[in-house]
Amino acid sequence: MKTTFTTQGTCARSIEIEIDFEKIKEVKFVGGCSGNTTGLSMLLKGMPVEDVISQLKGIACRGETSCPDQLANALEAMLLKKAS
Repeated sequence: MKTTFTTQGTCARSIEIEIDFEKIKEVKFVGGCSGNTTGLSMLLKGMPVEDVISQLKGIACRGETSCPDQLANALEAMLLKKAS
């Protein structure tokens, strides 16, 4: 499943995500700190979606959210969409 998630409260404007519902296939941040978001994207390939959510949820950068937190929110939304 592929989606583009519009972020809120971060430098990145959106996140392009592809998962197979068990593992991350690809993550691409549009905007944001290029070095950090590219590094994060590379590290996440092949990781279980549930693990990524549990590790990134709640991380704050500017205010009460961050690019990793927004990614966790997007992944949760994707799993909820699959379940419905």
